[in-house]
Amino acid sequence: MSRTVHLKVNGQPHDVSVEPGTMLLYVLRDNLGLHGPKFGCGLSQCGACTIHLNGQAIHSCVLPVEAAAGHEITTLEGLGTIDRPDPLQKAFIDEQAVQCGYCINGMIMTAKALLKAKPHPTRDDIKQALDGNLCRCGTHMRIVRAIERAAKAGEPA
Repeated sequence: MSRTVHLKVNGQPHDVSVEPGTMLLYVLRDNLGLHGPKFGCGLSQCGACTIHLNGQAIHSCVLPVEAAAGHEITTLEGLGTIDRPDPLQKAFIDEQAVQCGYCINGMIMTAKALLKAKPHPTRDDIKQALDGNLCRCGTHMRIVRAIERAAKAGEPA
């Protein structure tokens, strides 16, 4: 039996009709048409589905939509636009940190939360923060350099 859940995503209110226990990732992608968060593993192990819930990076593939109601949800789409990318997104572009791009949503969303909590992280801080995000292409060092670039630029998180 469907029920209506009230969500605030990227600053916009949404009412969605969903089955109880539906994971937030599916609502974001299927109901709201947001394709930044990706389905990778469905087990909270790869990080492709990372979003911000009240500014904290979380894996949306294991979060029931009901648990997100009443909280501020931010997806990759809420950070910047093609014409005006977020400074962190710009750093990823400048470092050519993307190869296949599947993991980049999680990498950027995790890095954004890190830079908000720690504006000048060490390389070890960055690697530790990204520990829950997997990249099969091997662009890890470019990803780390992009985060270092954004931190060095001192752009607001």
